[in-house]
This record gives sequence, C-alpha cells and structure tokens, in this order.
Amino acid sequence: MAEAAAAWDESNVRSLAPEDHRQHLRMLEAILFAAAEPLSRDEIALRMPKGVDLDTLLHELQSAYAGRGVNLRRRDDRWAFRTADDLAFVLRRDVVQEKKLSRAAVETLAIIAYHQPVTRAEIEEVRGVAVSRGTLDVLLEAGWIRLRGRRRTPGRPVTFGTTPAFLDHFGLESIGDLPGLTDLKAAGLIESLAVPGDELPTPNDSHELAEDEDPLEPDFDEYGVTEPGDDTEADDSEQADEIPETEPEEDRDD
Repeated sequence: MAEAAAAWDESNVRSLAPEDHRQHLRMLEAILFAAAEPLSRDEIALRMPKGVDLDTLLHELQSAYAGRGVNLRRRDDRWAFRTADDLAFVLRRDVVQEKKLSRAAVETLAIIAYHQPVTRAEIEEVRGVAVSRGTLDVLLEAGWIRLRGRRRTPGRPVTFGTTPAFLDHFGLESIGDLPGLTDLKAAGLIESLAVPGDELPTPNDSHELAEDEDPLEPDFDEYGVTEPGDDTEADDSEQADEIPETEPEEDRDD
C-alpha cells in the first residue's frame, strides 16, 4: 500500500499539472465513480468541458488506478471502475438458498427411509401414484438417498436407501430413531400413505446388501434411475387428469 501511495504521489500527481488538467482529471474521476453503469466515451464527453483531451485523461486515470484496489476498466467503448481481479475474493459472499421440498419428494423420502431397501415400483405401490424421475433426482442431489443395488426380480430394478447425510440433516443418531407409527399419526403425516396392517417396517440402512439384492454394475450411471421402457418426465406432471384411469397418476407438487 505504501508503494502504491508513493507511486500516486510522486508520478501521478506531477502528471496532473497544470491546475486545469488536474481539475479535468478530478471531474472525470467523479463522473465514472458516480455512474451506475459503464459509460461510453461519447457519454463521458457530454459531461466534460469542451476541448479536453479525453483519451489522454482516460488513460492517465487508468494508469493512476492500476495498482489500487479499484481499477478503471475498458470494455469495448465503455469505461467503469471495477474491483481489482486479485481482490475479488474479499467481496465474495456465499449464500445458502433453502428450497422447500415438494410433497411428492417428502413422501418419497419417508417411504425410502422406512422401507429401505426399496424399489421405485414399491415406492409407487405405497404412495398410490407414480414417482417421477425428477423427484428421485432431487433427493439424490441433496445427498439424502443413495442407490444400493438391484433387486433379484424380473427387470432387476434399482433399490434405494438413505445416507449418513440424511441422519445428520434430520438430527438422527441412527435410522432406528425415526418416529414410530403413533408419532406419525399424531403429526398428521401418516394419513396420505398406505401402511398395510397399521404397521411400519423396521428401517434398516445397513450398507450390506440384503439377500435379495445384487450389487450395482461398476459403470452404472448414478442418475440413471429410470427403468427400461420408462418414459416418465424429469419433472412432476401437472396433467394428472389426462392420464387414463387404468394407469397411476403422476406426482403433483403441492
């Protein structure tokens, strides 16, 4: 900083003489500093006294700010003050944007947590509606569910389970700390889900495959959760009334 100040005092200040040149340079500096957007040479010239050597003033001001925290930049024919590239990190701010899960995603996550390992078809059987690929992608990208393996049934569907990130996010020490049937009914969360016999399965998030599971192929696409022949769109459909009654309706985000 001391060297930059010395450079400003010794070289740049002397270059501003005579006094009218210094005044013109100060005017140019004020115009550019107060501008809400980059200004073209013609726009700057309209605010400066007639007859000034604007090109010389612009380059002189650019040189004066070259070693400072703010630089005078030219983009095409427009000029503006900008933060020095090497100091951009000082102004960077990380903002966490929270997004509310859709009802379809919440229900799907709950079914996976309690019924894991579970296939997409089994999730749809419990919910009573089709599960879109988009719903599963949201949960996969959040890191709350994972692809476990393949069920030893025709079609070898992918099985899903929860992750340690799921436990951490919801403040659970283990998957066994999930609320029971009584707690879910009291909270009004169980009515929309079909729970045969009024019993919840015992959750099991073990990393060991179940007896009816096979490991995933080494080159399996992590987000290829759509089964062969499945044309479900990535986003939850909003056109459930167009689906024949013989087929399950699509997820609908609430």
